[in-house]
Amino acid sequence: MATTKLGLIGGGVMGEALLSRLLQQKLYQPSEILVSDPQQQRRDFLTQEYGVEVTTDNHLVVTSATEAFLLAVKPQIFDSVISELGDWQVGSHTTTLPLLISIMAGVSLHKLEAAFPGQPVVRVMPNAPATVGVGMSAISAGHNVKPEHQELATRIFESVGQVVEVPENLMDAVTALSGSGPGYVCIFIESLTDGGVCAGLPRAIAYKLALQTILGTAVLLQESGIHPAQLKDRVTSPGGTTISGIAELESCGFRSAIIEAVLAAMARSQDLGNQ
Repeated sequence: MATTKLGLIGGGVMGEALLSRLLQQKLYQPSEILVSDPQQQRRDFLTQEYGVEVTTDNHLVVTSATEAFLLAVKPQIFDSVISELGDWQVGSHTTTLPLLISIMAGVSLHKLEAAFPGQPVVRVMPNAPATVGVGMSAISAGHNVKPEHQELATRIFESVGQVVEVPENLMDAVTALSGSGPGYVCIFIESLTDGGVCAGLPRAIAYKLALQTILGTAVLLQESGIHPAQLKDRVTSPGGTTISGIAELESCGFRSAIIEAVLAAMARSQDLGNQ
């Protein structure tokens, strides 16, 4: 039987996204991954779709994983998961503890390290586009994390997109921007589509135009490396249509509304972390 290198506690949407991309990029073989999930239907699906080993035993996941195990569960059940594990490190025959990776929003490194004493721990905040391989993940490292742990965490999350490293005191800001950001973008796409419909376009065409415009603009900015203000200036002719639309956005407080949305989301993330 192959050695379990990576363990996943939680085989939900984000857990599966990581699993599929890690296997696709051959960073791990199916036989090297063990996933725990309480739902029989979900376990059957993961086995059938990806060929990985599955279990209901979280304790088995953390005692089997030699490189890393990932906590991909809702923060509300963190305490119950910890109580299931008990003194799992006692009697361990390994000389080095595997890296613990948490993607639970609001659960601090301090709380994680208290629950897993001596463990190398990183917090990661991925976002929804990670499920299609174009996500943005921010990583904060705990006290016991060494360069090789940081490299491992980065390699794992680069499988689903881009990665940045931030100090933990900025995690709430990351959550508010890139974690919640897809929600803001969806409202903008929906509103842009509604504007097209209001202007007379069929909804299906308006939606296609809006969606591709957002995607194309993002790719153009990414590949060209120019500042958004520069691109805005390039497409804004004197007395033209674009500047008329921008003037209306400014009069409605569009910029400040986005800024305030990020600040409100950050405040809520801080509140959740203190509960």
